[in-house]
Amino acid sequence: MDTRVVRAGELYDQAVFVGGDGVLTEAADQLDAAEADLVLARGKLLHGRYLETQVEDPAELTHFERAADLYRKLGDEVGEGRALFWIGCFHQVVKGDDEAALTALARSHDLAIRTGDELTLSYVLRHQGVAAHSAGSLDQARNLLERSTNLRRTLGFAAGAAANLVGLIYLAKAQDRPEDVPALVAEATTLAEQAGATRILDQIGQAAGELAQPGGSGLSSE
Repeated sequence: MDTRVVRAGELYDQAVFVGGDGVLTEAADQLDAAEADLVLARGKLLHGRYLETQVEDPAELTHFERAADLYRKLGDEVGEGRALFWIGCFHQVVKGDDEAALTALARSHDLAIRTGDELTLSYVLRHQGVAAHSAGSLDQARNLLERSTNLRRTLGFAAGAAANLVGLIYLAKAQDRPEDVPALVAEATTLAEQAGATRILDQIGQAAGELAQPGGSGLSSE
């Protein structure tokens, strides 16, 4: 059982048998913290299912918004920043609404900076880069993707860095920088292999293949 749920039960016993000011409020906060983590995790699972099936589940956004509300109530800015990222991700990936996504991502960005949550910041920068690429702001997209990639390298998040490098491969093509592609492909492949990220390896192969053809796809959203 989650330790916070156990603690809430202990505080209930204390309130009933011993008394004390604020004991039940503290118990409620313990449960709210546990619930926030749970609904955020449930929302992420629904997002994963969407990526597999392309079928939207309205509960996904509900879970993320509930998590953000609970974290905000608790004064947990790290948790709130993470939940806001996922709200932005939902609007961007599921709804295709970059305007709504960027509003949530901007708030998540501010909280990630303030709390030093570099992993969440790397996700935010990536998805801000996705929006910039979609809007045709290629220099901005490259800057955002490179900043996210540098953070992920520092954090040892090899699969995430490789995923970003896929986006940078497409950007190199869009900006007519073919000379940059081999190094990007090589690093992405090495990182993906280190992480056992077979799906990213497939994306690298697809990106490299499309570079030899007219057009090519844009920056992936995940």
